[in-house]
Amino acid sequence: MSKQAKVVLISIAAAVLMLWVVITIIPLYWMIIGSFQDSQSSASFRPQMWPTIWSLAPYERFFTKTNALRWLFNSLFISTIVTVTNVFFASLSGYAFAKLKFPGRNTIFWVLLSTMMIPAQVTLIPLYVLVINVLDLANTYTAVILPSIVTVGNIFLMKQYMSTLPTSLIHAARIDACSEFGIFRKIILPMAKPGLAVLAIFTFVATWNDFFWPLLVTQTDPMRTIQVGLASFRFAEATDYGAIMAGATIGALPMMVLFFSLQKYFLQGITIGAVKG
Repeated sequence: MSKQAKVVLISIAAAVLMLWVVITIIPLYWMIIGSFQDSQSSASFRPQMWPTIWSLAPYERFFTKTNALRWLFNSLFISTIVTVTNVFFASLSGYAFAKLKFPGRNTIFWVLLSTMMIPAQVTLIPLYVLVINVLDLANTYTAVILPSIVTVGNIFLMKQYMSTLPTSLIHAARIDACSEFGIFRKIILPMAKPGLAVLAIFTFVATWNDFFWPLLVTQTDPMRTIQVGLASFRFAEATDYGAIMAGATIGALPMMVLFFSLQKYFLQGITIGAVKG
């Protein structure tokens, strides 16, 4: 292929990607712009792509007509707890499966891995019955957090990452009579910081955006997360599009800040564990 042909192909690919970026950004742009307009302008069949009059009234209505602050607190609290427990338990499990030798290690790992093939819809009803009827945890933080304390996907992620860490350092620490927990705390965790950061980011984002399970197990308005609260507010205030877009912007803002500030870790998560050292 000639140099000129390569330049043409690269130009076409860049143009297609730019078009895709524009198409992807338009809904986000319209959500943010719509949150600063009155409801009539937001719902108009001829929407203003740049409002002539800017207003914070939609945000005022969103915060005055709903328990928005409580919803945000719930989402932050639940996402933080789930992220911390996943980082702790998944890192321990990943280290055990990657670096420790014990009877049935491979069997246990493949059994855990096989559960990822089971659709979530299959286990949803038994899980709901267990949490609500057996454990009697309806409308509590525990009901939302308990099923997500640690996931098999995160265990697999940490196992793959920790397999890339040098085993020689672990052997040297054992010769120096360091305990297994000491090895994990002093050697493994410092070397695994990039993997742990990726795990924490992905878990926090997934938990923050989770909708269906919190919808099932929360029954009162003060216990809802921001995503569930937005859905209930939409049905209660079906014509107040400005306030709806304001709420959606508030709900998406932490994720946008998280993505742009930790973008390198998101990109690193694509290739984590792909290359063994």
